[in-house]
Amino acid sequence: MTIREALLEAAGTRMRPILMTATATVGAMVPLVFGSTETGSVVSQNLAIVVIGGLTVATLLTLVFVRL
Repeated sequence: MTIREALLEAAGTRMRPILMTATATVGAMVPLVFGSTETGSVVSQNLAIVVIGGLTVATLLTLVFVRL
């Protein structure tokens, strides 16, 4: 197998679990962001925003820059 073929096959194998994990985590955090502002939920809302942003950026960096 050439290097290019090996990279293309590995990228497909690696991308699916990364995207599934990131999508599931972001999906689980969305209700916390848009939930009501009860006592104690402000911390949860801020934490959810940070987790969503950090996970999105880390996923994009992993998929783009690790390939280079």
